[in-house]
Amino acid sequence: MRNRAIHVAALLVFGMLSPIGQAQDKPKPEEKPKSEVQTTPVKVLIVFTEYDGEKKVKSLPYTLYINAPVSTELMPGWVKLRIGNRVPVYTGKDQFQYFDVGTNIDARAAHTPEGPFRLYLNLERSSVEGDVLVPMQKPPEQLSPDPHAGSFRQPVVRQFKSELDLKIREGQVLESTMATDPVSGKVLKVEVSISVVK
Repeated sequence: MRNRAIHVAALLVFGMLSPIGQAQDKPKPEEKPKSEVQTTPVKVLIVFTEYDGEKKVKSLPYTLYINAPVSTELMPGWVKLRIGNRVPVYTGKDQFQYFDVGTNIDARAAHTPEGPFRLYLNLERSSVEGDVLVPMQKPPEQLSPDPHAGSFRQPVVRQFKSELDLKIREGQVLESTMATDPVSGKVLKVEVSISVVK
């Protein structure tokens, strides 16, 4: 009987101490969060150069910084650049409409395991190139002997658009595009280069 009482007491003590023992056990390690996608910070230089025959007329450089994932696939999300002016264009009856003229660049990149970068670019460039005379209608009593009286100049807007999917190595300068304006005959060249930001 006495042995039985000792066993019951021992079980009670063990039962009360077991939660303490469990609490002192080492907690299970939590699952580690999935590692973030590794990226390589790069600087992309895009240069629009315009030629009139052999003569260089203008050179416009643009720099973008991109975190390129180490992957063969391009990730969603773009780095964007917008710069330019709003140009008024006469639409009749003393009304004007404003058009954006300048440069738009959308870019994204990936650093492929083989070494080269994959660079995707959406390029848009527009510029004002000269103007044309637009006559304004006037009542007969206001007519002038000057043929250009009552006329005003309207801008002529040139446009260039290109989508590029390039493989390019660090330090390489790639002439990605060359286009000739069908009216003026001027040539636009686009050069692209990429370098890793240290």
